[in-house]
Amino acid sequence: MKRLLKYFEPRLLAGYIFPVFLIFFGCREEDKIKERISNIPIDLKVYRFDREFAEANPEDIPELKSRYPYLFPSQFPDSVWTAKLIDTVQLELSAEVHKVFDDFSEESTALESLFQHIVFYFPRIKVPSIITVTSDVRYNDRVILTDSLLILGLDNYLGKDHHFYRGIQNYIAAGLDKQYMVSDVASAFVKKILQYPKNRTFLSRMVYYGKELYVKDKLLPKISDAKKIGFTDEDIAWSQANEEQIWRYFVERELLYSTDAILDRRFLDPAPFSKFQLELDSESPGRLGRYIGWQIVRAFMEKNEVTLQQLLSLPADEIFKKSYYKPRR
Repeated sequence: MKRLLKYFEPRLLAGYIFPVFLIFFGCREEDKIKERISNIPIDLKVYRFDREFAEANPEDIPELKSRYPYLFPSQFPDSVWTAKLIDTVQLELSAEVHKVFDDFSEESTALESLFQHIVFYFPRIKVPSIITVTSDVRYNDRVILTDSLLILGLDNYLGKDHHFYRGIQNYIAAGLDKQYMVSDVASAFVKKILQYPKNRTFLSRMVYYGKELYVKDKLLPKISDAKKIGFTDEDIAWSQANEEQIWRYFVERELLYSTDAILDRRFLDPAPFSKFQLELDSESPGRLGRYIGWQIVRAFMEKNEVTLQQLLSLPADEIFKKSYYKPRR
């Protein structure tokens, strides 16, 4: 017995050392990447147009128009803007935004980190100037990203219970909080570089959203999964606990290669809950198809040596087959 132990002990020890070495080596590589990203110089310019307009007088309008021409459509005369300066709704919007975003330094730091990651993974991207505005709570346009400008409607990030949002459905108002703002900006960026699939299958659309969320994994490594997908922590916990049942439902009903557009409304589009047409519907978060697509892409990237840019162009069917995806149990 002693001889057998002497024979096996070095081999057992090597079996433990090799995985530990891989983990240690992986951590060192991650640390190097983090250091490289943090050292990327970013000239982030933030212009608080919302404050400038709130503090302006009628005689300041021509100067504001010359500095921010894209915010003043030419078909409107100056009288429209001078009237807006004293409009009671505009005054209240500005006051409420000022309460939440008096100091924008925390948000600026988070946005700077985001663009450092964007430039690291996509070096050709130019960092836009950031313009903060009030938008009359146009939450569908709360983030507008062009090649040179990022316009943020801060009145869409005052917190889900804010009285401005009383007429808005709860599942939409839940995302109108500043904790989701940087994630929204990341989504706006990914949508500019990721082509929506021409393939009409449910799987292709799931994987499209999975790609978006995986890119956000890389661009926003410090924020929670809940913030990346726009869930609450409880929503994420529910999704993880029920991942196997969700996947089984999709497979057993042969939904993966279905082209029925109603599946988008049931499992991909923003909604108060996903529509399995079962008793558990009211317990579930919406957009669970996106969550499953995310897990498929994560599984694929764990098993395949593929760059982020290569991932974006790969077809969903290839990603799915090479992911060997198995849901959590």
